[in-house]
Amino acid sequence: MAKRTARLTRTTKETDIEVELCLEGAGECRVATGIGFADHMLTLMTFWAGFDLMLSCKGDLEVDAHHSLEDIGLCLGHVLAEALGDKAGITRVASARVPMDEALADVVVDLSGRPYLVYADDLLPAVIAGEEKDVWREFFKSLAQRAGMNLHIRFEYGKNGHHLLEAAFKALGLALRQAVQVSRTGVSSTKGSVD
Repeated sequence: MAKRTARLTRTTKETDIEVELCLEGAGECRVATGIGFADHMLTLMTFWAGFDLMLSCKGDLEVDAHHSLEDIGLCLGHVLAEALGDKAGITRVASARVPMDEALADVVVDLSGRPYLVYADDLLPAVIAGEEKDVWREFFKSLAQRAGMNLHIRFEYGKNGHHLLEAAFKALGLALRQAVQVSRTGVSSTKGSVD
């Protein structure tokens, strides 16, 4: 089977993003978003997914991180969907539970073609690494929307915002690693279509 890869360049008045994704990678990651915490989270996700990801973003950080993280989510979702192609044979549904010190996060994904985000962020502090916590909801919402992914993220418990998000990104990586695996023939759907 050919390697499942995709590339995208997207330029708007708010961001300039280049991204390349390979689903059959080794966890190689080169990310430069201008937001150190985002680089850290994306690197964790990529490593645990076993993907190769090259991503650069020049965004209007003089405003805040919102536009950059929202657009990075859109671009990542786009290349994930494109790399998956017709989704024939993929496991499609997967989950992972990951602890990080005192924190525990649960992530469930369904690469169904039907985007939906359930994101319970009540435990997150209002500010994480200098940015309001809402920027992460926008990232996950954009990722799920553009990837056509049903994405559920639940923070079970924890106090430290860094630890909570780190657990979620690791769990997302592990869940995606399982979900994209080719484990059967045909499309994983009783109706014969993943959409």
